[in-house]
Amino acid sequence: MVESIARVRHIRVTPQKARRVVALIKGKQAAEALAILKFAPQGASEPIYKLVASAMANARVTADKTNEYLDDQDLFVANAYVDEGATLKRFRPRAQGRAFQIKKRTSHITVVLSTPEAPTAEAGTPTKKASK
Repeated sequence: MVESIARVRHIRVTPQKARRVVALIKGKQAAEALAILKFAPQGASEPIYKLVASAMANARVTADKTNEYLDDQDLFVANAYVDEGATLKRFRPRAQGRAFQIKKRTSHITVVLSTPEAPTAEAGTPTKKASK
């Protein structure tokens, strides 16, 4: 089983908007996830597209390193999540000399791709109970 992880940190997309896009691809095949992200209208879909493509490349490198066979069609999005990053705080002038705070939020996005586990012969056989 090949598993690869790709992360992007401090990306200028709010976590709430990025989670909407990540929810579209969870559990899908990697090639299908790329097709979904390519035509998704949300702004966060472009960096997530690049992230999934990077995770696919990481899987190829990992498979070559461990001498395993890898077909890109076998890869699926095992897990994908968005964490909140640092918030940039800026101030805008408002009426009567007041200041208004603007929060520019950032995200940390993680995508985990893996291949399905091969069924083992031991897992399919029932266990025998010892008789007295």
